[in-house]
Amino acid sequence: MSNPQQLRYSKEHEWLSAAEDGVATVGITEHAANALGDVVYADLPEAGAAVTAGETCGELESTKSVSDLYSPVTGEVVEANQDVVDDPSLVNSAPFEGGWLFKVRITEEPKDLLSADEYTEFSGS
Repeated sequence: MSNPQQLRYSKEHEWLSAAEDGVATVGITEHAANALGDVVYADLPEAGAAVTAGETCGELESTKSVSDLYSPVTGEVVEANQDVVDDPSLVNSAPFEGGWLFKVRITEEPKDLLSADEYTEFSGS
């Protein structure tokens, strides 16, 4: 398993793309997707919702458990991934591609996001 170098990571196992025009994409890591097991339901924040770094903004339900989804940044959601709502298994099959969760216009980014190497050391993956 390899964590893409261009992304940044939270200790809650979310990833964050580089912002384009202030908007970044958020998803969960492959490590988190594997730990969850088969994701069968995704409750994602809706466009227009305010999210706060480190706070719950949705949840993912798997055959093993229900897990809270945390925002790695503070901002306003501009889009939820309807494909994941329709087919939650995308979180498992393509966590860094089609399984992204939402896009957010960032107003504040915490200083403690991890690089790919730091996240790999933190998560052991």
